[in-house]
Amino acid sequence: MAKTTFETALKQLEGIVKEMESGALPLEQALKKYETGIEKVQYCMQILDSTEKKITQLTRGLDGSLGETPFDNE
Repeated sequence: MAKTTFETALKQLEGIVKEMESGALPLEQALKKYETGIEKVQYCMQILDSTEKKITQLTRGLDGSLGETPFDNE
């Protein structure tokens, strides 16, 4: 079974949101969609957190040389 990509999970989440916003779902189905949506959000956040840790910034030193430093969002 293929692993779900970030993009696929995000599209699924968007579909869930549209269905829930329509107001046409019975309560039980809406709750199931909500639970699935939370799972998709958590999956996407995990991927984003993992990716953020891998990001590096290129910085230019005073001498003009390029170097890499870990990404720091603070």
